[in-house]
Amino acid sequence: MFCNQCEQTAQGTGCTIKGVCGKDPDIQSLQETLLFALKGIGAYSYHARVMGERDEEIDAFMHEALFKTLTNVDFSIEDMIETVLRAGKINLKAMEMLDRANTKNYGMPVPVKVPSGTIKGPGILVTGHDFPDLEDLLKQTEGTGINIYTHGEMLPAHGYPKLKKYKHLVGNWGSAWQKQKREFPEFGGPILATSNCVQIPTDEYRDRLFTIGITAIDGVQHIESRKDMSSIIAKARDIGDLPERQKGFLTTGFHHTNVLALAPKIIEAIKSGKIRHIFLIGGCDGAKASRNYFNILAEKVPKDCIIITLACGKYRFNDRDFGDIDGIPRLLDLGQCNNSFSATQVAVALADAFKTDVNKLPLSLVVSWYEQKAVAILLTLLSLGIRNIRLGPSPPAFLTPNVMKVIQDKYNLMMIGDPDEDLEAMLHNR
Repeated sequence: MFCNQCEQTAQGTGCTIKGVCGKDPDIQSLQETLLFALKGIGAYSYHARVMGERDEEIDAFMHEALFKTLTNVDFSIEDMIETVLRAGKINLKAMEMLDRANTKNYGMPVPVKVPSGTIKGPGILVTGHDFPDLEDLLKQTEGTGINIYTHGEMLPAHGYPKLKKYKHLVGNWGSAWQKQKREFPEFGGPILATSNCVQIPTDEYRDRLFTIGITAIDGVQHIESRKDMSSIIAKARDIGDLPERQKGFLTTGFHHTNVLALAPKIIEAIKSGKIRHIFLIGGCDGAKASRNYFNILAEKVPKDCIIITLACGKYRFNDRDFGDIDGIPRLLDLGQCNNSFSATQVAVALADAFKTDVNKLPLSLVVSWYEQKAVAILLTLLSLGIRNIRLGPSPPAFLTPNVMKVIQDKYNLMMIGDPDEDLEAMLHNR
């Protein structure tokens, strides 16, 4: 739901909620926020359920919260705010459940350098979020001479031991979801879309795009069961060899278990002044020109600082070589958007080590948002009491001025501004 109008207005291009059915605009604003969060929670829960994980508390909250979005049920602003923040806590539980499912099925991720580009031979590109679809495709193409590539949020798959063991998982092609209409035609082979981050295809590659699971697009071939990928495999064979195109390397696989293993070195480096500050810069990406803020900011971060990133927002700067500080990589890619759970674990561990709370750490969060998962993650951070988050590129249009003021007053939520001014403020914990 996008303010009962369109996706673009939800991104903050002039929409203001007027209220429908005689409802208070602030109540409607909170209900819209809750609906966005529920979509994000639902997506994470579905990804986990595919791998056999389920949580009754999450399911029960989904029912309760959906009931609160009805027009004639709850008109208490205080109660709605409490429910919205509970959605944040439930989303943390959902992300933890998904992390548990991924690591149980595929092992603990390890840092890895992933080739960017293609090698000679037939190839299939996998985009989306669901690792089980990728795993079955890898099993069915093993020994066939067909190479498999990741795209978008599938890049972190290369860090999981039970996926990286397949030698024909050879690299990554492309970047964030909004560039599909350029990157998919350039790829040349068939593409498997495993989840909702997929655009309506152009005629250039419509006949090479396949959907699976609950993902579907009119006029696009749909694979009914991941146990039978024969149609997309046949397409790869028909197309034949892709050209050799090497574009460098991307690094991923910094699950919180790996970052926490570096914690003693990070803590010592912070105490000695070798690491001045830690920035989390990541989230959903999009096509707005104003999103250049995030790559400009990352490039301006001083060399005595570390950048943590995740989700498809990282593609704005993850091809840069940021170097290291005493062997600690300056760019740590935690993985998919749901690996925001890893970010919370790192922050809590550092706070415990310094015997303080997260808000007093030399840590700044700069979050790019686009859709429901990002809204759910933002609510998770707020529910944990994290303050001084910078959000961009624009405020969600479904937040009325009154609701936005409540959030800003309580959590000092700020919108991104000038990169230089924001950087200076963050370096001084403002």
